Amino acid sequence: MTIITDTQALARACEGWARERYITVDTEFKRETTYWAELALVQVAGADFHAAIDPLAPGLSLDPFYDLMRNEKVLKVFHAARQDIEIFVHEMGDVPHPLFDTQVAAMVCGFGESVGYETLVNTLTGAKLDKVARFMDWTKRPLTRRQIDYALGDVTHLRTIYEKLSAKLEQTGRAGWLDEEMDILTDPATYRNDPDDAWLRLKPRSRNRRFLAIVREVAAWRERYAQDNNLARNRVVRDDVVLEVAAHAPKDADALAGIRGFPNKIARGPAGEDLLGAIRKAENLPDNALPTVASRKGHDRSAGPTADALKLLLKIKSQEHQVAAKLIATTADVERLADEQKPDIRALKGWRYEIFGKDALAVRDGKLAFAVRAGKLITVPLD
Repeated sequence: MTIITDTQALARACEGWARERYITVDTEFKRETTYWAELALVQVAGADFHAAIDPLAPGLSLDPFYDLMRNEKVLKVFHAARQDIEIFVHEMGDVPHPLFDTQVAAMVCGFGESVGYETLVNTLTGAKLDKVARFMDWTKRPLTRRQIDYALGDVTHLRTIYEKLSAKLEQTGRAGWLDEEMDILTDPATYRNDPDDAWLRLKPRSRNRRFLAIVREVAAWRERYAQDNNLARNRVVRDDVVLEVAAHAPKDADALAGIRGFPNKIARGPAGEDLLGAIRKAENLPDNALPTVASRKGHDRSAGPTADALKLLLKIKSQEHQVAAKLIATTADVERLADEQKPDIRALKGWRYEIFGKDALAVRDGKLAFAVRAGKLITVPLD
């Protein structure tokens, strides 16, 4: 088994990989209790050499690898890249580029939505993966031969997957369809966790704008605390407790500590004082600075049946063109298309417009009817 544990060996390996047209990359990490993922292993494969890099090895510098990740001449191939890239952005302060994500490519090639790596391995290489090794703690040392073999298989099989998907994209003229998705993956903004946006993931049901302002400040406080102390959000304060704090809007440390589930140590310390200050800030905001959450109640009631028709059209179009439906349009995009005259959505641009958006607009506006006969879509222009 090949595992790199010193900087000189890593530099030599990266010199060889830098001469490749593309390399395949994968990581193993741990993130159960921390905010930032703990990088435990990096696997890389080129045409002639593949190895696992041990970032936990004493004295090892990953700088040669990070230089390789920044090398514009070498394509980096991942599967479901976002988590891997997020780790690298945090560790090296930059996004690896250029990128190719085989999960996205597989969706373009008709393998369905969010297709798993195991499915692609079975379908495109005929190999079987060792399912046991994936559940191991990759931060424990020493690593076993079984672990290393499993980890390296993730990048050696990925070469075959990339070659076959890349060839299919070229044959179907769809290589450009990935460009927009890769632009998103290589945009540093994709990986920024802005504390001021943290409240949106809580999806509060209330439409009381003052309450939402407090939720926003409490969630932002938790996000900053979690980042600064490298703790998982729910190990600081659970989501339901964030909403409970916002609902009670405590005025002092005693009231904060009295909220069930809120840590007493934090409530009575400097971080608790910061939180109380954030709550006071939200309570004193002018009305025009309060956040809002869009409500479906005010939307056009007639849009419901239209949205249903467009969702059916999307499903049929995705099957007809053998591309995952969510890559063409999300449910939210379809609902906006039914509800708004000119929504700014991807489904009305580029290749998505040609295979779905154009007909979707015509159906919405009563200019086109559609039906399915013998498994094929039939459209009928309406006067």
